[in-house]
Amino acid sequence: MTELFLDLSNATVRSISVSEMANNIYLVTSKSDGSQLLIDAADDPASIDRLVDSAATDASVPTKLVGIATTHQHWDHIRALKEYVDRTGVTTYAGADDVEGIASGANVHIDVPLKHGDTVSVGTTVLECVHLRGHTPGSIAYVLRDEDGTTVILSGDSLFPGGVGNTQQDAQRFTTLLDDVTQRIFEQYPDDALVLPGHGVTTTLGAERPSLNDWRIRGW
Repeated sequence: MTELFLDLSNATVRSISVSEMANNIYLVTSKSDGSQLLIDAADDPASIDRLVDSAATDASVPTKLVGIATTHQHWDHIRALKEYVDRTGVTTYAGADDVEGIASGANVHIDVPLKHGDTVSVGTTVLECVHLRGHTPGSIAYVLRDEDGTTVILSGDSLFPGGVGNTQQDAQRFTTLLDDVTQRIFEQYPDDALVLPGHGVTTTLGAERPSLNDWRIRGW
């Protein structure tokens, strides 16, 4: 069921992949108080239930889902959002420039619109919000820096193994996205930082860094 499990000092991160789009859904659990944040309620609420249940013993106290953070407005990342929000009543987070798109696409009100440099607290665990413009106007990567030195970047569809997200062959959007990814991710976080994308497998900044110039030359 769980496709990824990171056991850090302050938190755990679990994931599953759902739907024909193979969307990754992530769950961050704060070990100190059991607070949980779901990242991208993409599809399949029953599978999300099982993901949440799988983390019930990740803290020494009872766990409780307290929020859902969305990386970006695209339909394949928000198909289960309304049902899960209606059922749980938890706080919702997303990039400010994608709030209107999420309201239109999923009929969900975003409680906390995020901008670059904001943070989202999951109990005593804090996620940094990195605005990465280009794939969508309000795409947000969520970055967890654990006490044990591990950095985890939940990048949505803005950064993958092998390149940045799709910008529909728009040269300006591509340049904006690659500039943001370079300046706000690669220049800020270490090579051993884990990148957990919205689809596909985990990578590291160190594995991708040598290709940044190649990506710019090829234009996608």
